[in-house]
Amino acid sequence: MINLVIDLGNTRLKFGVYEKNILRSNWAGDIELAKDKLEDYLKEYPINHITICATGNSKDFVTFIEKKGLSYELITSDTPMPFINGYKTPQTLGIDRMVLVAASQFLFPKENVLVIDAGTCITYDFKDCKEVYQGGSISPGLQMRYKAMHEFTAKLPHLKAIETEAAVIGKDTEGAMHSGVINGITQEIDGLIDWYKSEFEDLKIILTGGDGQFLSGRLKNGIFANSNFLLEGLNYITVFNKS
Repeated sequence: MINLVIDLGNTRLKFGVYEKNILRSNWAGDIELAKDKLEDYLKEYPINHITICATGNSKDFVTFIEKKGLSYELITSDTPMPFINGYKTPQTLGIDRMVLVAASQFLFPKENVLVIDAGTCITYDFKDCKEVYQGGSISPGLQMRYKAMHEFTAKLPHLKAIETEAAVIGKDTEGAMHSGVINGITQEIDGLIDWYKSEFEDLKIILTGGDGQFLSGRLKNGIFANSNFLLEGLNYITVFNKS
């Protein structure tokens, strides 16, 4: 069985082609370019099923799939999941967060797992060793923090993250902003990791998302960086519901 799983955001999209549980190909890029890539995949692979996790506006791309005569499943809060959901308001839980928890259950069964998704927002999601999703937290992401300082003040510039180390003590306005954003996020993540470790034994920590690679070298050791973690969860949900 060949599955095509799609992580669909506002402006970018990510594909994963799976044969059973093996990732055969993956691609990420602009949504318009993704239409051509889908055509290529349809020629190259005998795709049996398409599963979509849509956190952005999915209408245009889903319409494109429908016009191709392809069947698909759009993940919703009603989609059966391979874990116990302990969230008090499961209908408000982000679809992408549910998929990430599914990945943690698939790759680390019967283990305590904290998944950190560094995207537009930074989400922290915890699954315990009894396969119960307990919840987590949400905070502003890297670019959101830079943008907020610019838009909610009169004079602060709109900066982007720097690849070099951000000094803790900024010597000018830009340096102070970089310190606040980059060091603030790393201290936040490291602090939450320390708390989870103090509460739960043998904790596995996964870092994923668009800014995951940028942050991974700035955080403490013991973190698994996996840029395809959400794709793994999408494929697992597909297999789980087809079995």
